[in-house]
Amino acid sequence: MSSHTLTDHASIPCKNCGTTTHGNYCQQCGQATHLHMPSAREFLHEFIAHYVALEGKLWKSLALLIARPGLLTCEYIEGRRVRYLEPLRLYLTFSIIFFALFKLSGVEVARFDEPSPALAAAVAEGRAKETVLGPAMGANAAEYEKVQAVLDKKASNVHPVLRERVARFMSLSPQAQRSALKQAFYSYTPYAIFAMMPLFALYLKILYLGTGRRYGEHFLFALHVNAFAFLMLSVMILVPETWKFITFALLLWLVFYLPMAMRRVYERSWVGTVVRWVVLIFAHIVTLASAVLTVMGMVLMG
Repeated sequence: MSSHTLTDHASIPCKNCGTTTHGNYCQQCGQATHLHMPSAREFLHEFIAHYVALEGKLWKSLALLIARPGLLTCEYIEGRRVRYLEPLRLYLTFSIIFFALFKLSGVEVARFDEPSPALAAAVAEGRAKETVLGPAMGANAAEYEKVQAVLDKKASNVHPVLRERVARFMSLSPQAQRSALKQAFYSYTPYAIFAMMPLFALYLKILYLGTGRRYGEHFLFALHVNAFAFLMLSVMILVPETWKFITFALLLWLVFYLPMAMRRVYERSWVGTVVRWVVLIFAHIVTLASAVLTVMGMVLMG
């Protein structure tokens, strides 16, 4: 009987991929060979086991990410990976949390003063010389017309359609402009910042030429340090305004975290690390400003 059962068990085809299996799991795709509809108890057990495992990985990852700059990257490069959350998952988690908190906190992306009744009436009547941005920004009509002329000329040099959309945006009320900018920021900025990760890694690759580090290692480091930045910024949003000393301490840790992480991962002298850090920050800020301008430009092109 046992011999017959063993023979039947050895010839069971996998219901997922059709491969003949020789055990409790398919050697081709990994699916279990003995399938049944799980009970409520089994569902609960699987959920708890998965959650506890995920929670353990999360706390281990956070401990290294926050307290020991660069060590999480070193652990991952050296092959100790199963005990920690995947770098991309870590980055996406904290970036989503940050932008959700940022949106809920009500921080203004662009600030415009409320228009006067006369200005609102002028906008409603479509009088171009009294469009909203000039008075809202405190500029006189002549200065604003110069700005408008420059924007109009630059937009015309790019494409007639862009010129039309620039004019349309500038004719909006301050409330409408603010709403459009906020919508663009929340809609596109997370993608723009994520798209900058390959550039951040490229800057590191250039700065550390000759070290033998592969691009993937730089990208891994970029994900970890930017995940930490989003985490710190999220905590700073949650800290009450009266606890300014905590915000200041978090800001200091955020500033000094990157060079300390670079020092641990790339094992260079402090002088070389600081020089590279300054260059990296400058390049990253320029890229960030370009990304934000691109996001704001999408309002005009929308």
